[in-house]
Amino acid sequence: MKIVEAKDYNEMSRKAADYIIKKIQNSPKLNLGLATGGTPVGIYQNLIKDHQLNGTSYTHIATFNLDEYVGLSPESPNSYRFYMNHKLFNHIDINIGKTHVPHGNAHHLHEECLRYERLIAENGGIDLQILGIGANGHIGFNEPGTSFQSITNIVDLTPSTREANARYFPSLSEVPTQAITMGISTIMKSKEIILLVSGENKAEAFSKFMIQEIDEKFPASILKNHPCVTIIADTAAMKKVKVHC
Repeated sequence: MKIVEAKDYNEMSRKAADYIIKKIQNSPKLNLGLATGGTPVGIYQNLIKDHQLNGTSYTHIATFNLDEYVGLSPESPNSYRFYMNHKLFNHIDINIGKTHVPHGNAHHLHEECLRYERLIAENGGIDLQILGIGANGHIGFNEPGTSFQSITNIVDLTPSTREANARYFPSLSEVPTQAITMGISTIMKSKEIILLVSGENKAEAFSKFMIQEIDEKFPASILKNHPCVTIIADTAAMKKVKVHC
């Protein structure tokens, strides 16, 4: 496990984007695992800027998003498909047919989970997975108590996760109560993982991650068992970690 410190969010975003760009340039057919929310926005902005200035191509890249809200159509402004299209895909030369997000409004959600799991496997798995960490240690939408053996599945979102995401919705009541998410074992099959941690509000979670024994009560702790994890964290997020180092 390698830890890279950045002075702030912008530097963290640049370092992560530079890492991804180099990977794409060396492996033009890379399978990227992507995340949503506030943390990766800066990365996507840097990827777009690089594409416009330097012409890094995504023509042969395939992407697989971690999760999607249950009940939201791809056209919903709060869906992760909408997010990815507007934050990244519409601004680069990627083949939209090779960008994959679970269908949160599928008629048969269990079958959709199995389809998504097969889709990842049939495409050779994820080469580089981008992750954030939730305040309660969740990765993807795998909440505390999720089995480390879990595959793509439907999860009930905890009140704390819904409250954390309420800023993207008109009100807390409109935040979905369920999501489809890659399972923990699915994530762990990725060949390489980048964990992004930014801001003082993630300092407690990152501190726990660093000292926590591997336990399903803190899902991110399983990443310590992965052979190739790079953590890029800014100074604010590392505020409490230094006490323990």
